[in-house]
Amino acid sequence: MVVGGAVVDDLARPTVLLAARRTEPPHLAGGWELPGGKVDPGEEPLQALHRELHEELGVKIEVGEELVAPNGLGWDLPPSHRMRVWLVRVTEGESAPIEAHDELRHLPLGRWGEVNWLPADMPIVAALTALAEERQAP
Repeated sequence: MVVGGAVVDDLARPTVLLAARRTEPPHLAGGWELPGGKVDPGEEPLQALHRELHEELGVKIEVGEELVAPNGLGWDLPPSHRMRVWLVRVTEGESAPIEAHDELRHLPLGRWGEVNWLPADMPIVAALTALAEERQAP
């Protein structure tokens, strides 16, 4: 299992999304993703999410709702993993590309699709966009 954090400015009405550009492995380098990583043996998914975002971005987070995949089992992460994704907000620290990334971008709503998302992240970002746009309506 893999966990990912959709780092946003507001858990209820997100208008900014953080994108992280990968540096490794070579076949993923240069692609943009939501930060996160593998759940270690004996670790709960939310523990892993906190750990991964601290390791990768140097931040502490507040966890909001899970963005559940259409199949209810997690978002496909080829070749053989599934990723669970939660909306998260930074509560301590300033996001920096510490590990596995060389650049971060804070994208305003309406421009979330302007980076070259990794194929596995594209449906997640589409679902996040739909959620955020729905919540912006008066």
